[in-house]
Amino acid sequence: MELVEKALEFEERKLSLKTTNERILASREVKALILGLNEIYKKTKNPELMDLMKRLTVIKKKIEKRLKLRITI
Repeated sequence: MELVEKALEFEERKLSLKTTNERILASREVKALILGLNEIYKKTKNPELMDLMKRLTVIKKKIEKRLKLRITI
């Protein structure tokens, strides 16, 4: 369950994301975490994993929203 620990750590981390590069890296990291958790969820059907994936998806959407704002300006 190392992946779950990484996901929880990412969720609790304070994200400053001042540069575009930091946002891109954070977006890729959270995407990889979500996909990895999804593979575990497919096997276990653990509802706690689904809740964690939903919370990470909200964070990912916020990061990508800020990323798209920066790119269009």
